[in-house]
Amino acid sequence: MTSVFGLISRVRTIFNPPEAKPDANTKPLKFGILGAANIAPDALIKPVKSHPEAVVFGVAARNKEKAAAYAKTHGIKKVYNSYEELLADPEIDCIYNPLPNGLHYEWTMKALAAGKHVLLEKPAANTAEETRAMFDLAEQKNLVLLEAFHYRFHPVAHRVREIIESGELGPVKGTDTHLTLSGGYFSADDIRFNYSLGGGALMDMGCYTINSMRFFGGEEPSSVSSVSHQLVTKASGKNSELVDRRTEATFTFAGGMRSSIVCDLATPARFGLIPKLPDFSAKIRCEQGEIRIMNYLMPSVYHSITVVPIKGKQRVEKVYTFPNLGQPWWSTYRYQLEAFVNKVRGRPVHTWVTKEDSIANMEVIESVYAKGGLGSRPKSEWMPPNL
Repeated sequence: MTSVFGLISRVRTIFNPPEAKPDANTKPLKFGILGAANIAPDALIKPVKSHPEAVVFGVAARNKEKAAAYAKTHGIKKVYNSYEELLADPEIDCIYNPLPNGLHYEWTMKALAAGKHVLLEKPAANTAEETRAMFDLAEQKNLVLLEAFHYRFHPVAHRVREIIESGELGPVKGTDTHLTLSGGYFSADDIRFNYSLGGGALMDMGCYTINSMRFFGGEEPSSVSSVSHQLVTKASGKNSELVDRRTEATFTFAGGMRSSIVCDLATPARFGLIPKLPDFSAKIRCEQGEIRIMNYLMPSVYHSITVVPIKGKQRVEKVYTFPNLGQPWWSTYRYQLEAFVNKVRGRPVHTWVTKEDSIANMEVIESVYAKGGLGSRPKSEWMPPNL
């Protein structure tokens, strides 16, 4: 019963966080949001409320009317006529870019060129080449650029790595990472099914399965062993035959590991009637047992880490805070915001997703698409002015 009350209290506070008192001695970082994205309230707007050094200051959308309605709903002070106007505002310190994947490169490059730090939604871009170019520009400008793999900032991901590195289960032999949703979450014309905008299950949910495979396994795959795609039957835009609704892939590693991923944006119902439950699970197979993670993506709501040794008694762990950081109700996004603000301020961070990590993740995604015959998502047609 205690765990039920804890769940209810945690979820209530995640969605209605207490407002932090601004730090009187510190000017808050002002965020601007590009686009009226559905993910922004959970990913930034709500977490910012409980951070004393951050505020969502402005928003721009495809038209001012849409931006104004969004600002009114979420209590955002300033509305801009265009993305360009937002980027030109000297009051804005940081940009949150949750635009469609195919627009990440152009508008992140423009934000960095304007001198803004960028919190960038995953996947970083449509290609590894574009990802590398963005991080190179950020380094040249001495700006912070972070690809928002929010689950990596929560204590669960790090507790799993601690268990692995303790050696109690021996070396890792492989991983199985899943991220699937039942049909009906997204409409047929959703941007996730639009090839020109960087659509596909592997780009969307699959980028997490690739990232968690690499993070939990601790190695980079040496090759893609097998790939199978199930394509979208009614995708939006051109080249719909190249958009995957579901992707499964297996990988081999130089050290002998073998891993698998499964991602699906719309798993069909059983017998056409019974919806399948979402699957946000991961399994780390070790020489002397395995670790099973339930809900590694959004562990702040609820999760479990089950350690199953070949010899000995299995146990279940749950962890919502670090020893010296966080509250039980802090979402993955709130932990991510903490690190981002600290990075911009020049302070130590509890963890980070590096440039090299982001580039490597896109390289693996592209290698899976290449092996499966669909090819990488299209490069941006926008070119930096100096090229």
